[in-house]
Amino acid sequence: MKIETSTLLLVDDIPTNLKMLFSYLKSIGFKVRIANNGEKALEQAERTPPDLILLDVMMPNMDGFEVCQRLKANYKTKDIPVIFMTAKTETVDKVKGFDVGAVDYVTKPIQQEEVLARINAHLTIRSLQKSLQQKNADLESFAHSVAHDIKNPVNTIIGYSDILLEDLAETIDADSLAILKKIYQSGNNITNIINALLSLASINQEQVEMLPLDMKAVVQQVQERLAKMITDYKAEITIAKQWSIAVGHAPWITEIWANYISNGLKYGGNPPQLELGATEQDEQVRFWIRDNGSGLTAEEQQQLFVPFTRISQARIEGHGLGLSIVHRIIEKCNGQVGVESEVGKGSTFYFTLPKVI
Repeated sequence: MKIETSTLLLVDDIPTNLKMLFSYLKSIGFKVRIANNGEKALEQAERTPPDLILLDVMMPNMDGFEVCQRLKANYKTKDIPVIFMTAKTETVDKVKGFDVGAVDYVTKPIQQEEVLARINAHLTIRSLQKSLQQKNADLESFAHSVAHDIKNPVNTIIGYSDILLEDLAETIDADSLAILKKIYQSGNNITNIINALLSLASINQEQVEMLPLDMKAVVQQVQERLAKMITDYKAEITIAKQWSIAVGHAPWITEIWANYISNGLKYGGNPPQLELGATEQDEQVRFWIRDNGSGLTAEEQQQLFVPFTRISQARIEGHGLGLSIVHRIIEKCNGQVGVESEVGKGSTFYFTLPKVI
């Protein structure tokens, strides 16, 4: 983005203010559009998003604070930098401006050199943000491609090692059999890591609609998916009969329950005893799973949702991606995630979602 040829949208209900700023910024080389009220500003910004908006605070019908809130709530306009123009100098008004999403403010009467400096600074920052976003998108695309390329030879290793295990299990010595089993298990571990990385990339890129969830159906689907694992661990699972309705993206929430339940089976008691339920809070529903495992220390709890972190090689195996994916999903669903645990008394893993009101 060339700063001098960027497009600015000026929003003010006073014609003399618009004329003065329009003439000055146009003479420097900016492309300048104007709107004399909040509704027109929102229409213009959505139709053809500018690179930056200079927004008056005090306007009739819809003030600048409301305009900014609506800009930030719209996916098409949420990333446009907004600089408030205001005669208000009270700290509370400045804080309110930042709270609704503005990046800066200039006080009236406008000083041309000051407003130019602030415009250039925030256009530069936005240009760097766009560049970084593009590089991240390119990196994720490359990682996605590499992950798919790796899956094919790994699946070949898994397939052939599985065939050898079936054909040779009763004819080879114990050491050779153990090696074959290790090859097979390692191949599956690599596949799990690749799938987790692909899931993480998908969550970062996807824009999905949040809808009311049938949590009973979601949990039942996960139970069916993990049926063999539940049987192998001889687990006892108690599930709530009634579920509060919350908003989320069902495929993502399915992955959260799959992660939580499989972890409960692996790290719960012997046999695992799991209880699943939900508790309504103010504007959120807290969904939780309680196990009868050995519990976690405070230090271990702090590490759980950090990508690529393990508690200890002895206690928790794996690649450390599962719970970080849970964290990322819930962030995108406007909820929270966490664990409550005490050594010797098991753990309760939870996530919250916005409640349907």
